[in-house]
This record gives sequence, structure tokens and C-alpha cells, in this order.
Amino acid sequence: MNKTETLVRFSDDERLARLRLIRTDGIGPVLFRQLIHRFGDAVTAAEQVPDLAASSGRRKPLRIAGADDCARELEAAGRLGAHVFFWGESAYPYRLAATEDAPAVLYTLGNTELLSPSSALGVVGARNASASGIKLTGMLAGKVAEAGTVIVSGLARGIDAAAHKAAPKATIACVAGGLDIIYPRENTGLYHTLKADGLIVSEMPPGTQPQARHFPRRNRIISGLSDGVLIVEAALRSGSLITARYALEQGRDVFAVPGSPLDPRSQGANKLLKDGAILVENADDILNELSVWHRGKEPVPQSNFDFSSPPATIKPAREHSAPAGDEATLLSLLSPSAVHIDEVIRLSGMPTEVVLSGFLELELAGKITRHAGGKVSLS
Repeated sequence: MNKTETLVRFSDDERLARLRLIRTDGIGPVLFRQLIHRFGDAVTAAEQVPDLAASSGRRKPLRIAGADDCARELEAAGRLGAHVFFWGESAYPYRLAATEDAPAVLYTLGNTELLSPSSALGVVGARNASASGIKLTGMLAGKVAEAGTVIVSGLARGIDAAAHKAAPKATIACVAGGLDIIYPRENTGLYHTLKADGLIVSEMPPGTQPQARHFPRRNRIISGLSDGVLIVEAALRSGSLITARYALEQGRDVFAVPGSPLDPRSQGANKLLKDGAILVENADDILNELSVWHRGKEPVPQSNFDFSSPPATIKPAREHSAPAGDEATLLSLLSPSAVHIDEVIRLSGMPTEVVLSGFLELELAGKITRHAGGKVSLS
């Protein structure tokens, strides 16, 4: 799993072990990557993590997800005709792979070539969109797609649906449930169009019904697959602003269409503009910025991407282990309010590797919780 010029695909045993890890209660994408980095591979990690969790002080035994259940999940995906991408394989979309909490497994239906475009734009906005908002979204998404940019959205009603309909052959739909679950039902026709001509993506097992907690996770995939995210009509407390926050954390551009101050659906986008988002009046406003973005950031060929390295804030090493006293110090620096890991490292005075190794064991013990943006808090 080191950096290589050749394509990487894991063995069936490693793929199954990776699925078992990510389907284990208490192991999310960030901890998953730490464990892979610490143990070298998922097969070893699945064998040793329960003992590590117990030695770290976890009261309730950590039970790795069953091999039979995970094998059935992969079989169900196969029956759907889905492609399965595992983080760490070179076919995994490189934009998403570079994000801090990239999904450990990604299921897709449709044209997988859309996962590695020259440029990609996320488009999100209000479900109860206005007629003018829907019309403008269609115009913008259509023109941007004509210029060769792939559109990424969430298959929701309103703005999302308008973006998909404008470019069905150049669009990725990221869904919150399983690939085989159509939600909302009113987009059934659009779902089948995208399945045939575009691409549908999910990190959830087939058959999973979407729940409220799944949508923010879906949103970080939309931004992670994109070079920038466009917000059209979004309330101040909306999933669209969550997507914008993810985009900023992932180093993506944020675009916004201004709206009337009297319309609650425009307050979120207007606030983004006040905070420095790129104002959009036409497709050129987007295309010009994406062109500048790519002149400074050439896409990394998938075969050259170093999947073995975790994000910059995650560098635990096998030879570093935090003594019990150090873990007590780390806990004393935390509270229920999330704080950035870099601040804890600064205040603790400990080597970065020791702090991060300590956090790994504290998370396995259920004593801390990780948050987006490299933050951590007491559980």
C-alpha cells in the first residue's frame, strides 16, 4: 500500500477486512485511516483492534463487524451491478481520497468515468426552491457541464434535481441511503435516468433507508468529489450551508448566488457572500474561477496518489505510544466543546506522534469524540 506507479487493488481478504472495520460501531472514517496507518493493513487491524481497545480502557468490548454480514453486503452490491471502491485502491476518486474523512468504501451505479473528471462542481440549495432559483440552477449547471465540468449534487427535490436534470450525462448524484433506495420518491424517474446515463454514489450498505444523520455525511461526499460548491437559495440553518462548511474545510471554492434579503431562502447564500464566497451571476463566474483553481492545482493521476498517508493531522506511528500519564494529560486539556488537535499538541508540549497515538487509543476507549476539521472533544 505504498506509493506506486501501478494500479492498486486489494485482495478479497483485505477488502472484506476493510469493510468489517468501517462497519464496526465506534469506528468512523478518520479512526479507520488511523488504524490502517498503525497496523499496516485491515486484516491485521481487525485482529488486533479489540485487544488494543481493551488495553486502552474501553469498558464494553469492541466487536468487529461480522465477516458473514459484510460478505453479504458485498454480494448485495454485486447483485445491483454496483462498482465498489475502497479507500486505498488507486481507482478510488482522488479528490475524495485526499479529504480527512473520506468514506472507507464507496458504492456506485452508472458511469464511473465521471469520478475522475478534469473539473467538478457541487451544486446544492433549497428543497423548496423558487421557480426562478430552479430556472437559474438549470441554466448554470447546463452551461458549466457543456464546458466539460461534471456536476455533483444530492438528488434532493428543488435545486439538486434542477442541477441533475440540466446535465444528466455529466452528473453525479450522492445519496444518503443505499444505492437501491430511491429518495425522495418523486425523483424516481430522475434516479433511473442518472443510473443509466450519469452516476449514483453512496457509502451506505445496499438497502439502507436514509435517516437524518446520514445527510450531513452525504454532504461531505458532494464537496469532496468537487473542486468547488455552488449554493443556490439556502436558509441560514440548512444542509446546504453544512456542505459549504465541508467545502471550506476541504480547501474547495464556495460560490453563491445572491438573493433578496426578504426571502428566507436567500439568507444563507447572502451570508456566505458576506463571509467571502464567490458571487455568481452567470456560468463564466464559475468557470473562470475553476480555471484559476486548476492552473494552481493540477489533478494528481490516480496511479501516483499516495493512499498510504493519512491526512496531515493524522500521523500515528507504531513506535509511538502515549503512556497512561500522557493520556491523562490529554484528557485534562479537553472538554465537551471541540478543540483543534493542533491546539492540544501546543498546550501539551508532547511530540505530535505521541499525542495522535494517544488520541487513537482514547477514541477506541470511547473517551473522546472526533469532529470534522481536525477537532476533538470529550465524549
